[in-house]
Amino acid sequence: MEAADLLPLLEQLDDNVDDLEEALKPILENPVSETSNKLPVLDKAKFHVLVTYALESLIFSYLRLHGVNAKEHPVFRELTRVKQYFGKIQALEAEQAEPEQRTMTLDKEAAGRFIKHGLAGNDKLDMQRKEQEAKHKARAQLKAALLAKNAAASETSSKNRTSGSDSESEPVNEDWDSEEAMRVASGLVTTPPETTQPENSQEGKKKKDKSKHETSKTARKRKKRSKEEQQERKKERRQKKMEARKAGKAK
Repeated sequence: MEAADLLPLLEQLDDNVDDLEEALKPILENPVSETSNKLPVLDKAKFHVLVTYALESLIFSYLRLHGVNAKEHPVFRELTRVKQYFGKIQALEAEQAEPEQRTMTLDKEAAGRFIKHGLAGNDKLDMQRKEQEAKHKARAQLKAALLAKNAAASETSSKNRTSGSDSESEPVNEDWDSEEAMRVASGLVTTPPETTQPENSQEGKKKKDKSKHETSKTARKRKKRSKEEQQERKKERRQKKMEARKAGKAK
């Protein structure tokens, strides 16, 4: 690879390092213990695991750059061990996300037996309970009788309708055929008016397409603005670095 090909890659690496420094600035300014103590238990575990994984992955890449077989180094075993902690944390998060399932259920029949046994011996309550049971039974019987009557009435009405429609269909069809023939002969048959439903649907589709097109345009404009802002920031960083390098060379 020639030097001309390496220059854009080095500039990209420089920009990536700057972005990483900005992202890690709040963590690097304070010790790890201070930042982790402010977090809850699960977030604290995530923080420690991510920090260790980042450090060990840097050591792993450093060894590979210097020609060392990093897979045989103890760092590789540590990386695999840290990955297992990632799996444990994900399992805990899944358990917390699931709603708590009820392990205890109430046996209604057993509860009713206990209540009846506790209320037994009181004549007044026994009489009230018997009256309520009799009322429930009478209501259930009335509902069943009404449902049976309604079903029978609906069946008879449907049968009468079908028989009446069969008997009336033949003369009506004959009359309609004769009237249609007379209209054709006299030239009174007219074509039905065209419906406007497809036109309305096409207009609605056009409006939806316009709205989608406008939203996509706005999203593209926002992306372009964000890209332009990032490029301007990178240019400013490069200028600052070039000025710092020139100042160092001048000294």
